[in-house]
Amino acid sequence: MSLLEVSELEAGYGDVMIVRGTSMYVEPGEIVTIIGPNGAGKSTLLKAIFGMITVSRGTIRFKDGDVTGFPAHRLVEMGAAFVPQTDNVFPRLSIRENLEMGAFRRKSGVNERIEELLARFPDLGSRPNEQAGRLSGGQRQTLAMSRALMLDPTLLLVDEPTAALSPAARQDLFRQIEAIRDTGVAILMVEQNAREALEISDRGYVLVNGAVALEDRAADMLDNDEIGRMFLGRTEASS
Repeated sequence: MSLLEVSELEAGYGDVMIVRGTSMYVEPGEIVTIIGPNGAGKSTLLKAIFGMITVSRGTIRFKDGDVTGFPAHRLVEMGAAFVPQTDNVFPRLSIRENLEMGAFRRKSGVNERIEELLARFPDLGSRPNEQAGRLSGGQRQTLAMSRALMLDPTLLLVDEPTAALSPAARQDLFRQIEAIRDTGVAILMVEQNAREALEISDRGYVLVNGAVALEDRAADMLDNDEIGRMFLGRTEASS
């Protein structure tokens, strides 16, 4: 049974359809990466799945229940979480205060969960009272993901987590994403650094013009010459 199953989904803004008949799935404990050209509808797809924009057609099933049209807060209650690309932390609040904000629906064990996450991510744990606005880009992304983990989700949707990060910061963040997966959290990720993302993924999708052009094991996508030329920076000479 898939944790998330999207079938023939269509969504957009007003009369403009951006996601066009897209189908995909995520199994428990997987990392699945969506790649594709700019404007392909990748981020819009995540927002549609998470109930942030209206779905015009198709179905979304989560934990074997039909959640099509559910607002984001209901999906959070069911165990899904979303980390947007930007504006994903409160810059004037401390690291600890950001995590407390992420626990707004948690009924008990807030301090214990905060300490667990601070221990898991030493860059945050070494300075829990630091203002989030003073963190590096990679540290902010780590904090954003940690805040999403405060409610113990089973599915994490992550939009372009390594955008504008240095190569070293990207590698650190991808290692942290792997560590999150190793705790049993499934991850559906949109990512522009396709090669590095696929290297830690189980499967991948290529989205073009709002529709799935290819679905395959991540390892096979990395070996695919056409995908290599289009999205992985591979040239004819290096293929």
